[in-house]
Amino acid sequence: MKQHEPDFLVLEYITITKDPRTGLVVAIGGTEKAADILQRTGGFLSAAGHHGNYHRLPHGLPVEQQRLKATTASHALLAAGHNVHLDPALNMLSVPNGDRDAARRYLGHLAERVAAAETSSQVAEVLTEIAAPVNGLLPLTREVVVRASFAARALQDTASSDEPDPIDRLGDITHSMSRAAQVILHARNQAARAPQKAPTPPPNSPQSPASRRR
Repeated sequence: MKQHEPDFLVLEYITITKDPRTGLVVAIGGTEKAADILQRTGGFLSAAGHHGNYHRLPHGLPVEQQRLKATTASHALLAAGHNVHLDPALNMLSVPNGDRDAARRYLGHLAERVAAAETSSQVAEVLTEIAAPVNGLLPLTREVVVRASFAARALQDTASSDEPDPIDRLGDITHSMSRAAQVILHARNQAARAPQKAPTPPPNSPQSPASRRR
């Protein structure tokens, strides 16, 4: 007898996140009921986009206000039965140091993956995670150092000193990080092109004398 899948009432999935280009907190997806909740509980505004309507918080809100409104709206949506993804950076109820702990777990997971790798392509996958040009760990870390050097320079006292300036050396470090990422990607490409070794078959179990006589 053929079994049929049960019918479920599935509301549209809603994503609340911060757009990296504009810095606006936006909510994408949802029904008219969800739009009403976003506007009433979070102060979101309706906006027309190229691919349909969406909602956003007003311009110029402080970061803590953005987080408060996004968290409040997401919990109201969840209580009403909607499926919601809230960007962890906007979640005021997230565990302290949660992002740092997640980063540590991620790095530990990469170390475990490369330790358990059985093919060079699996090693190449881990190296890609480290040095991919846009979202690799090393380029993202380099971006943090670059921004830190600019911020430190803008806030630094302009008094002269005979000592070498550590902030100036940050620029040299970022160049070194870029070169390191290029070397890692070169190694990644070589590992990805390497012929894969066939898995070693397990040793044959010794046969009993009785089985050999058959």
